[in-house]
Amino acid sequence: MTTADQDVPKPLSSADRATPQITSAAAPSALRLMLALEDFEAPAKRYIPRPIFGYVSGGVERNKSLAWNRSAFDDLALVPRMLINVSQRSQKTTLFGRTYDSPFGIAPMGGTSLARFQGDTALATAAAASNIPMILSGASLTRLEKVRAAAGATTWFQAYLPGDAQAITELVERVALAGYDTLVLTVDIPVGANRENNVRNGYNTPLRPSLRLAWDCLMRPSWLMGTALRTYITQGMPHFENMGKRTPLVSRTAVRERANRDHLNWEHVALMRRLWKGRLIIKGILDKADVPPARDNGVDGIIVSNHGGRQLDSATAPLRVLPGIVAAAGDMTIMMDSGIRRGTDVLKALALGAKFVFVGRPMLYAAAVAGETGVRHAIRLLRDEVDRDMALVGINTLADMTPERLMDARGFDGIRFPGRQT
Repeated sequence: MTTADQDVPKPLSSADRATPQITSAAAPSALRLMLALEDFEAPAKRYIPRPIFGYVSGGVERNKSLAWNRSAFDDLALVPRMLINVSQRSQKTTLFGRTYDSPFGIAPMGGTSLARFQGDTALATAAAASNIPMILSGASLTRLEKVRAAAGATTWFQAYLPGDAQAITELVERVALAGYDTLVLTVDIPVGANRENNVRNGYNTPLRPSLRLAWDCLMRPSWLMGTALRTYITQGMPHFENMGKRTPLVSRTAVRERANRDHLNWEHVALMRRLWKGRLIIKGILDKADVPPARDNGVDGIIVSNHGGRQLDSATAPLRVLPGIVAAAGDMTIMMDSGIRRGTDVLKALALGAKFVFVGRPMLYAAAVAGETGVRHAIRLLRDEVDRDMALVGINTLADMTPERLMDARGFDGIRFPGRQT
């Protein structure tokens, strides 16, 4: 029996739905005021050293895409129906033949074990206990084999790959040998982004030893003792374990391998499809014109994403292109990430055709605040919001969350204004 099969939360009863879970006496004191996903950011910022927090929280250049990811949700209003018997509501979702307890999972993030001791494993085991998927980043500091062994079948692996047949073959074989059944290829990184915030905050990959870095770490003694020194004492120097040549986290001269990502093309996707027997997903699609070649090359699903606003500034918010991609996809599974913070965000994305969504930064912040316990709490908060919002919208199943439950937040039903597009 895998971890995913153990400790799976039971469906919420009517009593559970009526009783707030966040005030339980068993909850760590640090979590009792964490009432929503946004609440984890401030305490995480106080815990994580400035350069690392800047790397995690920042976008790119003017942070336009980062801001648009959130504001796109504000342009949609919900239109609830009343006097619907919603006592039988369920948010269980079947994805690629497996039933998850909620329609959201945890997005891949490379900085998790920088933010918290064994952070990658904390995310994966919390997701497994909550019966939702977690995607392990190729830029993680924990070997993919270790995370899969700890968390089981709910863990997927996300790869950053060059346009090189040998590198692709070696990675695919390694992921298969580790027991993964879902492989996610991120395709929106042909070159490194212009992350000016990293320069301003003193962040490098690998980290460069300096007086400034030492001072920033000393200013966060809890992190220094509980994450950095604990990791070093128990595991030695952390390395980037799953992407090209093994590279230490801290070095004066080492360089992470990024060569030939700009060579990656559909021929390499076809090669992956021939080699990989499990489910193959592409992450980073924003144009519906990329859907037909994905289908033609045997891709099983697409995650509509702008990399959390961290690659091309002014790249559109995934929510805005989601309906067009869904229309072009036919029976392909379409998912989405970037900007999800509330249960209403989840429902809006599902109404526009997403089968599933993924949440990034807030889950990392939750891990920083309280490890696996914090992540479980964050998952429960979002799960409770989805359940409550389903009732308030007037639906029992997620399939009932259709475009008819949405309207333009600035519009007026039945009224046309001269010169305004409807």
